[in-house]
Amino acid sequence: MEVILEIIFEFLLQVIAEILFEVLLRVGVTPFAAVFHVFARHPWTRKALSAVVTLILYFGLGFLAGFLSLLIFPHSFVRSSKLHGISLIITPLLAGLAMVGIGRLRQSRGQAVMRLDTFGYAFVFAFGMALMRFLATT
Repeated sequence: MEVILEIIFEFLLQVIAEILFEVLLRVGVTPFAAVFHVFARHPWTRKALSAVVTLILYFGLGFLAGFLSLLIFPHSFVRSSKLHGISLIITPLLAGLAMVGIGRLRQSRGQAVMRLDTFGYAFVFAFGMALMRFLATT
């Protein structure tokens, strides 16, 4: 029973770290979104970057966030050798769902919604972060 609780706790730490970095990215980018028309998701800026370039950008930012998170948390959150690779799927899924919730909350309040507030972009960012952590802690 203790092992199961430890695994659940480690997954929650990974998801919280990914969501935290996504929120920090959002806070850091929002003031510049109107200037660069890169991250904003308004009708006049949708064509500013193609979806592929934006996905690559978010993956790279996630990879960088994963590297930065290793400076703070140098060890893997999921220490079980049987479940180590599963964090590449589960934690980005949960982080993506959390960002969709944040996006809907912002939309209901009439605030601007970023591409990071959608599941696909949030998943790619979190996957980049999880991949960096996986490669560095394997």
